[in-house]
Amino acid sequence: MTIHRIRLLGDPVLRMRSEPVTNHRSPAVRLVGTDLKETLQDLKARHGIGRALSAPQIGAPMRMIYVEIDEPWLLLNPEIIDVGVEDFLVWDSCFSFPDFMVQVQRAYHIRVNYLDARGKEQEVDAQGPLAELLQHEIDHLDGVLIVDRPAGLDPFCLREEWNKHYGDVGLYGEPTPRHEPLASAPI
Repeated sequence: MTIHRIRLLGDPVLRMRSEPVTNHRSPAVRLVGTDLKETLQDLKARHGIGRALSAPQIGAPMRMIYVEIDEPWLLLNPEIIDVGVEDFLVWDSCFSFPDFMVQVQRAYHIRVNYLDARGKEQEVDAQGPLAELLQHEIDHLDGVLIVDRPAGLDPFCLREEWNKHYGDVGLYGEPTPRHEPLASAPI
């Protein structure tokens, strides 16, 4: 198993639509799953942050996401199958451009269908930070980055400046019904 370098903004693999996993038992799937886990754990140890990685971020254009919040969680072929009626603003960041923050609008509630590591079909309902995280990682599988989804009047910020000016407010705005336009997150 290998700790990979994270592919950075400008690397063509980040803009590719990833291929579906067709055999959850294949050596490639096991290898990429383990590499995602080891790479994320290395990032967490070195930088103290990190909740998830997508396979394209380590150069593997496969529809795989590895999440580590409370416990390890591998999602194969994740797909958003339902969204709630509320959105929220998020100051999002990405290992593929680590010193940059982008304010994006995300659905506050989502339902995701996926295969687990055993190939069993699963569904998860997620809200708030977990919903945002899954949307971010699924976007990676489609070649979409947070720089493609800016929201608000001034949606870009260097992490150092964000920490100075917005850090005490936090990353997440309040959920807002989708039919109402969102104002910028509190300053």
